[in-house]
Amino acid sequence: MEFVGSASTQSCITQKRGRRVYGDDRDFKSKNLTAERRRREKLSNRLLTLRSLVPIITNMNKATIVEDAITYIEKLQMTVKVLSDQLLEMESSSEESERPRNDEINAAEEMKKHGIEEKVEVTNVDGCKLWIRIISKKKRSRITKFLEAMASHGFELSDTNVTTFKGATLISSCLNGVYSYKIEAEQVKELLQEIIKSI
Repeated sequence: MEFVGSASTQSCITQKRGRRVYGDDRDFKSKNLTAERRRREKLSNRLLTLRSLVPIITNMNKATIVEDAITYIEKLQMTVKVLSDQLLEMESSSEESERPRNDEINAAEEMKKHGIEEKVEVTNVDGCKLWIRIISKKKRSRITKFLEAMASHGFELSDTNVTTFKGATLISSCLNGVYSYKIEAEQVKELLQEIIKSI
């Protein structure tokens, strides 16, 4: 052993297994142990958090927790992919339904070719009853939407007849007010025109 400096400063160079160690080796070891202990505690806390987030943990050792977490994340990624594909499919089908179909475009052209014009006629039959006759373009689900709109405005249709011919749809029906009040033919005509434009 070879001492450098005074004994009061305790600085020495020692020979240990072929290495030279400067100063007091115990302080250096305790700092490393404390840092290692903090690192392990942090890692254990993170693994506990991971274990609480993953629903199915098969074993409680560290490697299994990580493997189960990987499996769970892969399942989640597959679910996200499936749901994204379904969402894209739904968006594309809604865009297709919003775009006018070829048969709807052809219906409008066929009506023009044969000189058929869209028209709404309302005739007073009785104080609470009207006879309506509507000629409009043939369009998918238009009749259903028309019936729903009439019901929402408080009207009931009876003796309804629907005919399609050369791109046009003819609706004729007897219209009753649900609340049995007198119906003005001109007001109903304006309402029907608005409904036909909107559907």
